[in-house]
Amino acid sequence: MCPQESSFQLSQFLLLVGIPVASALLLVQCLRWYRSRWLLGTCLKPDGQEEPVSPSTPLPEYDAPRQCPPATLPEIAAFYQQLHTPTQGQTIIRQLMNKLLVFSAREVDHRGGCLILQDTGISLHIPPGAVAVGRQERVSLILVWDLSDAPSLSRSQGLVSPVVACGPHGASFLQPCTLTFKHCAQQPSYARTYSSDTSLLDAKAWRPLGRPGAHTSLDECRILLSHFSLYTCVLEAPVGQAARKWLQLAVFCSPLVPGQSHLQLRVYFLNNTPCALQWAVNNEQPHGGRLRGPCQLFDFTGARGDQCLKLKYISEGWENVDDSSSQLVPHLHIWHGKCPFRSFCFRRKAVNENEDCSASTNEIIVTMHTFQDGLETKYMEILRFQASEEESWAAPPPVSQPPLCNRLPPELFEQLQMLLEPNSITGNDWRRLASHLGLCGMKIRFLSCQRSPAAAILELFEEQNGSLQELYDLMTAMERLDCASVIQNYLSQTPRGSPAPARGSTLENQGLELDEKL
Repeated sequence: MCPQESSFQLSQFLLLVGIPVASALLLVQCLRWYRSRWLLGTCLKPDGQEEPVSPSTPLPEYDAPRQCPPATLPEIAAFYQQLHTPTQGQTIIRQLMNKLLVFSAREVDHRGGCLILQDTGISLHIPPGAVAVGRQERVSLILVWDLSDAPSLSRSQGLVSPVVACGPHGASFLQPCTLTFKHCAQQPSYARTYSSDTSLLDAKAWRPLGRPGAHTSLDECRILLSHFSLYTCVLEAPVGQAARKWLQLAVFCSPLVPGQSHLQLRVYFLNNTPCALQWAVNNEQPHGGRLRGPCQLFDFTGARGDQCLKLKYISEGWENVDDSSSQLVPHLHIWHGKCPFRSFCFRRKAVNENEDCSASTNEIIVTMHTFQDGLETKYMEILRFQASEEESWAAPPPVSQPPLCNRLPPELFEQLQMLLEPNSITGNDWRRLASHLGLCGMKIRFLSCQRSPAAAILELFEEQNGSLQELYDLMTAMERLDCASVIQNYLSQTPRGSPAPARGSTLENQGLELDEKL
C-alpha cells in the first residue's frame, strides 16, 4: 500500500468515527448542563419532604433575598463601626447594608454591664470580672430582622425565636456572658438553640448548640457565651411527636375618618415573642397602621394545615371589596416564622339620595374566624374588630403630666431589670417586689402579660417616689442580695447630694398606666 492510500484511509476513518464521537460528547455536555439547571429548579420547589423550602413566588408581606453587588471594604468597615458605636442606652432601628437591624452598643469595663433591646425581650449580661481591670471593651447586641439570615429549615422544623447577634464577632471574655431572648415553643424540651459562628455579613453556617431543651425555660432562651456570634432557637419534635408553638394574631388598621370610602384591615400571624410584634409595628408605620386591640394567642401545630382566615360578619352599610371572604396562609410561612399577614378591604355601600345611612356607616364592626385547615372545630380563634369616626385612636390624646417622681439612674435600672426579669421557681423575682409594693394577685397576673414585668414594677416604684435606700432595704428584705449589692455599689460611687441622671427615653413606660388599668 502506498503512502498516499494509507493517509487517505486514515482521513476517512477520522471523518467516520471522530465526528460521531465529538457529537456524542457535545450532547452529553448539554445534557449535564440541562440536568444541573433542572435540579436547581427543583431545589427551589417546596415538594421535598425534608428539604429547605424557599418559595419561588413570595407573598408581598416579606421580601425575597435581594441580589446586591458585593460590599466594598470601606462599606463593611462603616457597617460594623455603626453597630459598635455606643448608643448611650438607646435602642436603634436602622437599615444597614440592606439589613433591617435593631441594636444597642456600649463600653464595658471590669465592673461588667448589660445591654437591653427595648420592647424585644432581648438582653446581654456581661458579669463583673469578664473584662480585665484597666481595659474597656465595646460590645453590641443586635436583633436581625432580615429573614434571609434565619436558618434553612425542613418541614418538621419551626422557627420559634428571633435571630440575635452579639458583637464584635468572635470576642471572648474572662467570664462567660449571658444572652437571653424569648421563644414561643409550647414544649421547651423540643426547642434547640442554634449558633452560626460567622460574622453578620458572611454566609451563615447554622449548627445545633447542645441538645434540645438545654438552654430553654418556659418561654425564654438563656445561653452562656464563651465567645460572641449569632444565635436563634428552632423547634424540633421527636419522630412521632407533634410540635406546637404559640402565635399572636395582631390586627392593624388606619383610622376611620369622615368621608373615607374604603378601609383596609391587616391580620398578622406572628410568633408569640415581643420582637415579632415590634417588627409588625415597624412594618405598619409607612402605611399609618396601628395595632387595633390586644393580640390574641393561637395554638399552632406543626401538622401541615394551612391557616384559614374567614370573614363572617360585616356591619350594616359596609361591604367586602375582595372577591373572596376566605383567605389562606401557607403553613410553612407561619411555621418558619416569616411574619405573614392577610388583608381585607371594605367600602361603604352606595345609598339612595333619600336614604340616610350616615349613622350606620360611621362605624364598622368585623368578625373573622381563623383556624388551621382541617382543625376548624378543634382550634379556632374569633377575631373582632370595631372602629368609629368619633374615636381618636390614630393620634393619641395628650397625656396630662404626672407629678414629678424619682427616676432610677439608667445603668442601675437596666441592671435591676436584668436581675429581676427571669422567673424564679420560688417566686423571689419581680413578683415578690410587686407584693412588697402592695399589688394583689390579679394585678401581678396582669403585669405578667407586659413585655417587661420587671421594668413595669421598677417604674411603679419610681411613681411612688421611692428612694434608692428604700429600694435597697426592700431587696435586703427579699433576700435578693445580688440586687442589693448593685444598689450599694452605685451608692458608694455616687457623691452624696449629687442628683441621679434622668433616664429620659432610655426605657419608656411602655404605655402602662397602672392607676387606670389596675
